[in-house]
Order: sequence, then C-alpha cells, then structure tokens
Amino acid sequence: MYLTKWAILLSMFWLLLSGYIQPLMLGFGAASVAVVLVILKRMDDIDKEPLQNGTGLQIIRYLPFLIGQIIRSSLQVTQLIWRSPVTLTPALAKVKTKHVPRHKRVLYANSITLTPGTLAVDLVNDELTVHALQESSIDELAEGEMEKKIASIWGKNK
Repeated sequence: MYLTKWAILLSMFWLLLSGYIQPLMLGFGAASVAVVLVILKRMDDIDKEPLQNGTGLQIIRYLPFLIGQIIRSSLQVTQLIWRSPVTLTPALAKVKTKHVPRHKRVLYANSITLTPGTLAVDLVNDELTVHALQESSIDELAEGEMEKKIASIWGKNK
C-alpha cells in the first residue's frame, strides 16, 4: 500500500508537470516513476524506517498558523528597520525541541527561518541554534507556541 500511494502521487505529479499524453512520453513517465520507486524501496530497506506519506491535511492545518507568524514577524521587522539601530538586540541561543516529533524537527527549523528576523542555524538532536534580530524573538520561541502547534498537529515526540 505504501509504494502504491507513492506510485500514484509520483505519476500524478509527473503528468501534471509534463502535460504529455502521447504513448512514448507516458512510457518515459512510467519508467521514471518505476526507477524512483525502486530507489525508494531500497532506501527503506536500508534504514528500516519507511516514512508514510500523509494526506496533506496536516500541512493544511499548519499553513494558516505559519502564514500568520510570517506576517506578524514581517511587521515587527519593519518596525525595527524604521526605528533606530539601537533598538536591535541580536541574539544567538539554543532552543530545545522537546515536544516536536523527531521527523518534524526540520519543519520546525524551516518555519523559524521563514519567519522574518529569525534564522535556524543548526539542528543537533533536540537542540536548535537560532539567531534573531531581537532577543524577544528567542524568548517567544522558548515559550514554544510554534513548537506546541507542530506537536498538536503531528503528535508528541516519537
């Protein structure tokens, strides 16, 4: 079932991007999907942890929150730019990712980087090094609103 979902997803993606329905092109598309499925199967056999592809409903639940964070952070950075440079308090700190599921820590780091004024610099195990234009941004991350949102959508740390 796992490989079937990937085959359908990859075939639809290939057809959407190519737009060709001639037999030769469909054959090339089927061959490329088959190659990717063989590679995917071999990778899953090696690491013994096949990741299931979801329905996408979780990311649809997360996107409005992330977009709101991006807009809010953009307004804060705009205010910082208009003010005197004295108001900047750059900070570099380590933030724990204790509630974020292990397979979603990269999503958490990328979400931090997408919000203006913050940058995820390093991710090691359950510690994320973050640079921020203002120390208050680090404090907000330490409060864990984004972390809790990811944990509520994708489950507790596994």
